Amino acid sequence: MLRPGDVLIVDFVGATGVKSRPALVVSTDLYNGSRPDVVVGLLTTQVAKATAPTDYVLQDWQAAGLHAASAFRAYFVTELQARVRRRIGALSGRDWHEVQTRLRIALAVT
Repeated sequence: MLRPGDVLIVDFVGATGVKSRPALVVSTDLYNGSRPDVVVGLLTTQVAKATAPTDYVLQDWQAAGLHAASAFRAYFVTELQARVRRRIGALSGRDWHEVQTRLRIALAVT
């Protein structure tokens, strides 16, 4: 089962077509265990552009299985769990804590 903080490779549909890219599971264990989909947030290597209050530049990106310095961006999509290409790692505790802070800023939840 996919877990919050897992780093995945998914196919994002964008303005220029479909692109395989890393994404971060932001949905809960309860959600992931009871639904066929998973909620993910975007991970990008454009760290210089990650300047919004809801962005976070990962400190431990290599330990998460990423190949380049990356940032979380509060851009969310749902993906069918069966269509997830693969799990490549998970965020460190400190990175996941900081992403959770950005999630609270981005979403109307406390």
